[in-house]
Amino acid sequence: MGWRTLIGLEIHVELMTKKKIYCNCKNEFGGEVNTHVCPVCLGLPGALPVIDKECLEFGIKAGLAFNSEIAEVVRMDRKNYFYPDLVKGYQISQSDLPLCDGGYLEIDLPEGPKRINLERIHIEEDTGKQIHNDDGTTLLDFNRCGVPLIEIVSKPDISSAEEARLFLDKLRSTIKYIGISDVRMEEGSLRCDVNINVIDDERGIKSRITEIKNLNSFKSVVKTIEFEEKRHIELLEKGENTDRETRRWDEVAGETILMRRKYTAEDYRFCYDGDLPPLMVDRNWLEEIKAAMPELPHAKKVRFISDYGLSDYDASVLTQSRELADFFEETVKHVDDSKLVANWMMGDVLRRLKEEEKEIQELQLSSKDLAELLILVRDGKINNNTGKKVLRDMFETGKSPETIVSEQGLIQISDEGALAEAVDKILDANPQSIDDYKNGKDRAVGFLMGQIMKETKGKANPQLVSAILSEKLKKR
Repeated sequence: MGWRTLIGLEIHVELMTKKKIYCNCKNEFGGEVNTHVCPVCLGLPGALPVIDKECLEFGIKAGLAFNSEIAEVVRMDRKNYFYPDLVKGYQISQSDLPLCDGGYLEIDLPEGPKRINLERIHIEEDTGKQIHNDDGTTLLDFNRCGVPLIEIVSKPDISSAEEARLFLDKLRSTIKYIGISDVRMEEGSLRCDVNINVIDDERGIKSRITEIKNLNSFKSVVKTIEFEEKRHIELLEKGENTDRETRRWDEVAGETILMRRKYTAEDYRFCYDGDLPPLMVDRNWLEEIKAAMPELPHAKKVRFISDYGLSDYDASVLTQSRELADFFEETVKHVDDSKLVANWMMGDVLRRLKEEEKEIQELQLSSKDLAELLILVRDGKINNNTGKKVLRDMFETGKSPETIVSEQGLIQISDEGALAEAVDKILDANPQSIDDYKNGKDRAVGFLMGQIMKETKGKANPQLVSAILSEKLKKR
């Protein structure tokens, strides 16, 4: 049978505005329970919402980044069904007139790029947080209530769990690039719902769409899709079908669990919100936003390949975040050797970031400091291995490379006379290695090199040592 999977994603992104979407409360993660609240976000009688301009701007930026059409008129609607964590009992969202219509995002597959089309991007408010206790009681924290969101809705153009992961990874990177969200899934600022069904093209049958809510990691998205894809196929093969329902992913059980039968559009009872009059999106303001948009990841990757001669892979890694790309370019300005910078960043620097689970801007290391270290290595003042040791010390102490090299006496020995003496000393102490070399045992050279480096405490210029050792072995 020829099974085909259709996957659509709904991604909720919390925006990094200064205020909540309809009031002046701080938009800030954490804080004491129920302290970032006011009559508006608590939905108290007589409190009137006023939409935040920065929220509109951030929503427009997302639309521009994802090639959407920006609406001329913004209208807000009430989504009416019971929210235990929204006091007023409805959510202010958008229905038939979203801020951003259509759009797309391209992902890179082995067979070439694939376009994933978007249905829409709209703005809405977040709900509060439910805290479920072991004794069966539930407490409510309304600090998150009214935090501005964009919801990005894709068309069902995604065909596999891997395509979904690539889509989310690129979407997350793009959102971070344009500076509208920190997209920290662990803090809930990026959440994903999956809609999935499968089709047997040979028999012309298909399963009913299942929605899986509030996935908060890429790993969970992948596992959920793989599980649901298998579940749908197995049911159809038995002559059964899925129900239209909403499920959740249970990480411990490794399966999805029924939450409720799926709502239809009629269940939401959308209606125009009379407290929020329609707003015109000024075209001059729109052009100003366009002009201020940063270079996006794909464009930056293409430029890195062209301007710096990087490989496709290296350019992809170095442009995965705006901060990392900026760090690379700033370092190149100081050292003027893009390939040398790329090699060190792709190796020791990124390894350190991974070990410490940090972003580049969180390290005690500036682009100028890294450039100074690379210049020391390039100019032969310290060797490569010493450079790696100095870099470790820079990470841990925040000291400059010049300071570390000076304090520890690490300047490389390049004096040929001094190195010749060290080579003679090691050769005199290891006659067996000389015989091994003459008998064709190449590893003898490696052993002697190691002994010379040990003798010079790792400071010897390895290129000079190799040349001197080669000449002296010929004469022994």
